[in-house]
Amino acid sequence: MNSIDLRSDTVTWPTSEMRQVMHQAEVGDDVYGEDPTANRLEELAAKRLGKEAALFVSSGTQANLIAILAHCGRGDEMIVGHLAHTFINEAAGTSALGGVSSYVIPTQLDGTLLLDDIRVAIRDPRDIHYPTTRQICLENTNGAMGGLPLSVQYTRSVGELCSEYGLNLHIDGARIWNAATALGCNVQTLAAPADSISFCLSKGLCAPAGSILCGPHDFIERGRRLRKMLGGGMRQIGILAAAGIIAIEKMTTRLQEDHDNARRLAEGLSDIPGIHLNLKQVQTNMVFFRLADSTAIDATQMTAALAREHNIRLDVRGPRSFRAVTHYWITPERVDITLAAIRQVLESI
Repeated sequence: MNSIDLRSDTVTWPTSEMRQVMHQAEVGDDVYGEDPTANRLEELAAKRLGKEAALFVSSGTQANLIAILAHCGRGDEMIVGHLAHTFINEAAGTSALGGVSSYVIPTQLDGTLLLDDIRVAIRDPRDIHYPTTRQICLENTNGAMGGLPLSVQYTRSVGELCSEYGLNLHIDGARIWNAATALGCNVQTLAAPADSISFCLSKGLCAPAGSILCGPHDFIERGRRLRKMLGGGMRQIGILAAAGIIAIEKMTTRLQEDHDNARRLAEGLSDIPGIHLNLKQVQTNMVFFRLADSTAIDATQMTAALAREHNIRLDVRGPRSFRAVTHYWITPERVDITLAAIRQVLESI
């Protein structure tokens, strides 16, 4: 990887060990349930998340879509934050393909949904004018709010609310391992209140593709049928699953390095004139920052200069705003190179 790509942790390449086990993977037809490597991956994921069963799927979007369709019927409703990935980044699949309505409530600055807002959003099942509330969706960590982890206590409180009203709780845990690392807790503890939880293998865990959906046996069996319906039966997927096993067993244990590098980047950015950020928001592997209004260039111009002159790539989030995401291929040295390049670009205008 010659460029310094900070756009997302989805840009990670598989490690040398992953490439080796992929080459040697024992495979079978997974649609028949006969791929031994995929079966091992699913058993491992379920055990690590403390759930009965798991399902390997092609992407995080597919995992969340399957979860919602398995929990909700046509005309049902889920409660979700206005900045949730399931609402803004998944092509409206839940409504287009499942006929599931979204009751959107404000995502708070810490990535949570206010319990009072959730209570207000829960429909009265006796009123025939309303859709039936079936599900609450949380995102941990919340990617739109800076990768902030949702605490164990908060997640439990939402789970208790779901139990009180007979609702399902789905956690879009694309980066749930980052959350557990930041909070210093076992990932099972964070997942415990959820009826279902998904996590991504191809973000900070470096696998080339795939996500995992975990939940009860009967839920996963419904999910397996939905995966087939959505075109997600991929036959000899042990080649991909082999990398997923390495992702869970080894890559989840090193995420603190990514968090430390994000902190290094954030602290360095805070020392550069013309850049504003909130260091308290940097808790995992994401750094959100913006150019001062007085700066002579905008975000698009700065990213173009960084790419052209330094082979560095950032994610533009607004006219003057950026997101930078650290991952396995971003070392402390690459953080320092990035800081020097940003300083040089700003000093040259």
